[in-house]
Amino acid sequence: MFRVPGIAVLAPALLAICATPFAFGAPLFWLVYLVPIAITAWVVRVRTVVTEVDVVARTATRTTRFGWERLGGLKLSEKQGVTAVLDDGAEVALPQVRVRHLPALSLMSGGRVPDPTPHAEDPGPAPDQVPAGADQASPAEPDQSAEDGRGGARVPGAGERGVGPAGAE
Repeated sequence: MFRVPGIAVLAPALLAICATPFAFGAPLFWLVYLVPIAITAWVVRVRTVVTEVDVVARTATRTTRFGWERLGGLKLSEKQGVTAVLDDGAEVALPQVRVRHLPALSLMSGGRVPDPTPHAEDPGPAPDQVPAGADQASPAEPDQSAEDGRGGARVPGAGERGVGPAGAE
């Protein structure tokens, strides 16, 4: 389901609180409360619901339902989002679906919408999963000849790079 985040209801609630002094300022100014009510209704209603069977696009004023078999293609726009083009040529805006959501749309559609993102090639085994029989370097052992007298091994060259303790050589 693609929808406006629920936290967006907080903005009209704060708007209603801030409008209270204005609303009681004169007769009919209470109508200012219609603005936060309309914004809340829009936030709650507008969404696109995608299932393996069909797609439901709900705007503020209407609901459009169509099955995947009626989908002719998708029209993509960075600014306006994704629009479904049906087999009869009709266009249905998919509210809250953006181009970046196409991999999720592909997954929810059961593969009916192809995933346009490039897939990386298999990089091979992870570094911690070296195959058996491969040469593995033994863990580094401290250089016993480089003891600095403080009970620890010195990292070769640490004094030259400036990462060792001050005055340690």
